[in-house]
Amino acid sequence: MTIRILGIETSCDETAAAVVEDGHVILSNIVASQAEFHAQYGGVYPEMASRMHLEVIASVVEEALVSAHLGWGDLDAIAVTYGPGLPGSLLVGLNFAKGAALVEDLPLVPVNHLEGHFYAHWLDVVHEDRPSDHLRFPLLALIVSGGHTELVLATDHGQYERLGSTRDDAAGEAFDKVARMLKLGYPGGPAIEEAAQVGDPAVFNLPRAWLPDTYDFSFSGLKTAVLRTLQKYSGSVPPQFYNNMAAAFQESVVDVLVGKTARAAREYAVRAVLLSGGVSANTRLRERARAEIPVPVYMLPKILCTDNAAMIAAAGYFRFQAGDRAGWDLDIDPGLQLK
Repeated sequence: MTIRILGIETSCDETAAAVVEDGHVILSNIVASQAEFHAQYGGVYPEMASRMHLEVIASVVEEALVSAHLGWGDLDAIAVTYGPGLPGSLLVGLNFAKGAALVEDLPLVPVNHLEGHFYAHWLDVVHEDRPSDHLRFPLLALIVSGGHTELVLATDHGQYERLGSTRDDAAGEAFDKVARMLKLGYPGGPAIEEAAQVGDPAVFNLPRAWLPDTYDFSFSGLKTAVLRTLQKYSGSVPPQFYNNMAAAFQESVVDVLVGKTARAAREYAVRAVLLSGGVSANTRLRERARAEIPVPVYMLPKILCTDNAAMIAAAGYFRFQAGDRAGWDLDIDPGLQLK
């Protein structure tokens, strides 16, 4: 029997809705981005993010249904992100999903945003040269975004062990903050990657926080090192400084991400590594992950690296199949962990 899930995602600054069939086939995937608005602040302005979600969520969901050529009666469930994320943003998506589920008499399926990034790899458009059922456990997931840097061992569907996470800034957050220091623009990831293409990473010797004997990450010291180096220039900064610093910063982040992931892949004898999250769109990270991690590394199309609702619907399908249903007392959990 075909199962169609409507996914709703509003954990940060993307208002997203999608319809996915049988956990694999994307029938629609609509994202209303707020990036242009938040660019003036150099980062997400939480209060305005939630207000903007309120303004567009109904039309985004409607567009997802129209694009899928479906009505509410064609759906089997609604999957919604309830954490982690910005509290105000999460509330908009969750309350809309609750209302729709109640009115349309549909089951409500709670989805962890991080699990959504994991299950994006089961969407058929991801690995065009092989079916999505080629993935075999155990798997290692590196989830890197503006709010998260997580290294997670998955031994089966819904069975996770968090091996490591960030102790301070997430990788994407560090990209945004360093890009703001270097006046490169927002979002920081694409801006730094572009500058790094014409920069020399060897010009600056930036630190790597390896945190021995753990799989945790830390990027605050790296961020501070960039600031201290920048402060040494009391007058005008040479133009090439920014490109070289961007390249050195990017290389430092990628060194740690790839190094720890490769070590975990060997230690836990996983069958593959899944890269997810906005930072996983970084070309240098992709190149080095493929070259240095000793097992197959699967990467998402860049449109599915950033927050979207197709991944929430895909994760929702597997939760739905496992019998996971939420009651009307479901609340947001901004600090939700993947476990």
